Amino acid sequence: MGDILVGTCSWTDKALVASGWYPRGRRDAEGRLRHYAEWFPVVEADSPYYALPSPLTTRRWAERTPDGFRFDVKAFSLLTGHPTRPAALPPDLRSAHARGGARDPGLLDEVWARYAEAVEPLRAARRLGTLLFQYPPSLLPGPEAEGVLRAARERARDWPFAVEFRHPSWWADERAAATAALLADLDATAVAVDTVQGLPTSMPPVTPVTAPGPAVVRFHGRSEHWGTGSKEDRFRHAYTEDELTAWLPRIHALASRAPETHVLFNNCCADAAVRAAGLMQRLLGARLPRPAEQPTLPFPDDFPEDPTPPATPLPEPPATSPVTPPAPHRSRPRDGAPRSAAG
Repeated sequence: MGDILVGTCSWTDKALVASGWYPRGRRDAEGRLRHYAEWFPVVEADSPYYALPSPLTTRRWAERTPDGFRFDVKAFSLLTGHPTRPAALPPDLRSAHARGGARDPGLLDEVWARYAEAVEPLRAARRLGTLLFQYPPSLLPGPEAEGVLRAARERARDWPFAVEFRHPSWWADERAAATAALLADLDATAVAVDTVQGLPTSMPPVTPVTAPGPAVVRFHGRSEHWGTGSKEDRFRHAYTEDELTAWLPRIHALASRAPETHVLFNNCCADAAVRAAGLMQRLLGARLPRPAEQPTLPFPDDFPEDPTPPATPLPEPPATSPVTPPAPHRSRPRDGAPRSAAG
């Protein structure tokens, strides 16, 4: 049974910072991350989706976290086909974007190189969990999408690589086995997700294991506005104990086949994500001890009853995953040892 690490999809979200979860004296950049790492052993760094970080920034992340802590690093928006404002690029690359757009080969080469350079300090410090490539709903199954995935995987060769799809057709019953087989061939982790069910944009709660690296589950909440509303509307949800308990068999099944399983909460409104993560830790028996000097904060033990009726329970997971991945065709150290950066 591999380790199960529970955390959230950001530690710097404005709503979390404003919620008061960070105590006085620990609300600066260093204090927030050190405080977070006392509660949780993994976090998703989502800020690289919006702007490329510098290696100095990620080196500081590594220095401010203990041995064994993991960062799953979200890919920059340009690398996954999302709309990218020129202002999100480093100043010296904005003119290239204006001339050739997001598909300019030279621009993509440079952005990939800088993304790899930024992530390398985490890998060198053995803090890197995986690179998270979340693709937009516009990426539909087919030869063109397969080409996109293969090109990205080739650029990220020798890096841990996880893929989250946002169009439900990838995991529809008639397509799920083919999707899992494709990701297994790419040595790419299939990211499992929790969303509201019953909407055209709802993602099925499938949990295939398709790569030997960390398994990843992202909890996006159960909002009825999933896929259509503002960020606040899409992710506003307070998970109940029943909703999380329904996922325990799936999480344990992933942990039985993966060296680590990362369970991350993206219901990023106020402190809802850290509360849900704390509740999940308690259900798994994996809560980290609080330092004796740390003041007690409102946490899942005194979490208020969810005023909304519980969502329809998810179906029980199948006894086995849709596909058993073949032996990987490329090697990569599991312990985070430095390797050559992706080109």
